Amino acid sequence: MADISKQLQDQILAARDKGSKLNIVGGGSKAFMGRTPDPDASELNLSGHTGIVDYHPVELVLTVRAGTPLNDIEATLAEQGQTLHFEPPRFGDTDTIGGTLACNLSGPARPWSGSVRDQVLGVRLINGKGEHLKFGGQVMKNVAGYDVSRLQAGAFGTLGVMTEISLKVMPKPAASMTLVREMAVDDVVDYMNVRSAEPKPLSAACWLDGKVYLRLSGAQSAVEATAARWGGEPLDEADAFWQKLRDQQHDFFGGDQPLWRFSVRSTAAQPKLEGQWLIDWAGAQRWFLGDADKAQMEQLARDAGGQVSLFRGGDRNAEVMHHQPEVLCGVQKRLKNAFDPDAIFNPGRLYSWL
Repeated sequence: MADISKQLQDQILAARDKGSKLNIVGGGSKAFMGRTPDPDASELNLSGHTGIVDYHPVELVLTVRAGTPLNDIEATLAEQGQTLHFEPPRFGDTDTIGGTLACNLSGPARPWSGSVRDQVLGVRLINGKGEHLKFGGQVMKNVAGYDVSRLQAGAFGTLGVMTEISLKVMPKPAASMTLVREMAVDDVVDYMNVRSAEPKPLSAACWLDGKVYLRLSGAQSAVEATAARWGGEPLDEADAFWQKLRDQQHDFFGGDQPLWRFSVRSTAAQPKLEGQWLIDWAGAQRWFLGDADKAQMEQLARDAGGQVSLFRGGDRNAEVMHHQPEVLCGVQKRLKNAFDPDAIFNPGRLYSWL
């Protein structure tokens, strides 16, 4: 456990004085995401900024330093029978809570338990002027005005260097069961949405390799009653299946082909694109593996009411995020200027123009 916020602040002020840039690095497990880091920028490393600052199990609130590994956080919560309900993905043993929030990563439970963005109560961050600021707090009612804490979700560190994060935590469910059955891809979206609309303890729904998987979590009686009504084969070692999905360790994610992430309406028809698909979040998140034209992928995403990004692989020097309307580009540029007027942090990592 260590607080190196003063060292980080000094490095930021020095970079500002020199007119140089900084690439923010935590555990380094998500270096493949976003555009290629600026090779001329210096590294600002948060891996030494770790530790639990405050934890109130009864209040279901946790405050940690941004460089704290997810494994350490989950181990502490497990001692109290609690967990991070958004099921943060792990791409290695070095994944940190700061990187998870910066990349806005959530696991299979996201549609039912909320995203990492939904769980954030407050943050402390150092802006491009070297000021150490605090936003939000440890209760929901502290959120007023611009919700700066949640703006950090998916910002890829372009708005500042997070030093502390306060989060909601939740009790682990009493029971869990996963049901599996074979189903064609053309039928599975409707099926998962029908199940999602029922008042049952559904906590994950995905389609992979011709099979649909539904996870039930909650009270033992509710889980068993729903399983008896819905049918399907109980899945052995279900926890391992969902963990592999969360961490992108299934065979689907293997290889060097580009991986595209669609975030769309859960009820949208399956895009007509031949290739390998994985459908998650009951249809709201869809993964495509293979080479494709970005303009074509964006049109497919718009037709489905959402957006697409080149999550992994492909040309990382080109744009990897969905093209944004000019109005939104203007908003993002104004936010960037407000928090980082000299454009010190992660230049070009999210968009070439930011």
